[in-house]
Amino acid sequence: MSETLQKTPLHALHIELGARMVPFAGFDMPVQYPLGVLKEHLHTREQAGLFDVSHMGQIILRGKDAALALESLVPVDIVDLPVGMQRYAMFTNEQGGILDDLMVANLGDDTLFLVVNAACKDQDLAHLQTHIGSRCEVQPLFEQRALLALQGPAAAKVLERLAPEVAGMTFMQFRPVTLLGEHCFISRSGYTGEDGYEISVPVEAADALARRLLAEPEVQPIGLGARDSLRLEAGLCLYGHDMDTGTTPIEASLLWAISKVRRADGARAGGFPGAEAIFAQQQHGVARKRVGLLPQERTPVREGAEIVDTTDKVVGKVCSGGFGPTLGAPVAMGYVDIEHGALDTPLYAMVRGKKVALKVSKMPFVPQRYYRG
Repeated sequence: MSETLQKTPLHALHIELGARMVPFAGFDMPVQYPLGVLKEHLHTREQAGLFDVSHMGQIILRGKDAALALESLVPVDIVDLPVGMQRYAMFTNEQGGILDDLMVANLGDDTLFLVVNAACKDQDLAHLQTHIGSRCEVQPLFEQRALLALQGPAAAKVLERLAPEVAGMTFMQFRPVTLLGEHCFISRSGYTGEDGYEISVPVEAADALARRLLAEPEVQPIGLGARDSLRLEAGLCLYGHDMDTGTTPIEASLLWAISKVRRADGARAGGFPGAEAIFAQQQHGVARKRVGLLPQERTPVREGAEIVDTTDKVVGKVCSGGFGPTLGAPVAMGYVDIEHGALDTPLYAMVRGKKVALKVSKMPFVPQRYYRG
């Protein structure tokens, strides 16, 4: 099995560090290190964790029409995205479903930098080439660049030691930075709810940079297990679990990610796949939506568990769930009928034939600590 899996440039380092490896999105990836998922999670919240996210796809769009071209595929304002900033976006289909979610940064000089999900990167690349490849250059960087995430309250002081200029960056800023003599791209963002950075580095320099960061006393290597529990506490979606082609941004409670200028009454309204379906839902409402769920006992509630109301009627399904180490309690997200989506609505999850009491909760479950200056 492992022979057919792809390996990131840090694969040998993960083995050296004693990681337990698992298949993920076609790659052999570290799910945890000897420290263990619970301690890795808490270390990231308290100090700084280093994540290998090189399995994700990095793509460059280049050309005078690149921003307008990309806007034809996403419900997000790309044209007015300032140089040196990045934005969260979604590829949508003709029904308004989500094909993938991604980050888009403006590098200046008519150049955009995209990071897409690992499991979707080949189809995303084909999607871009098919629909806008005639309007701008679409250049995959899958083999050229690795991606590291340094996350946690100590991330800034750690990275400042290598590049003092990163200290002045704020949440969602993006800039080229030289690290250990290598040309890197750094964003002040991440997938944990903490302050931190994502670092695009040439493949051949990834191992040296990872080792240099891990040499700092505040930094520990963190695997996919803690990455998942951190993003769940932060109320962040995982593509293929909390949203997919059968889910619209409105159902996924992601209206905030549709730029006002692209909405029905905006200056550049629509023009992206599924716009009319999404606008109709925005105006008339949806039958179901994604909500936060707090189990009222210690039993973790996992993905796929049915959600029932106080009369035992099935009203939804859990899409993500597990233990939240920061909270010291289980947390979950799920889709429920709109009439059961109000805060504090009492519900139950069916876990191995037994009812576990839930309460609809606001998200994030743990306060986000992004650095906004």
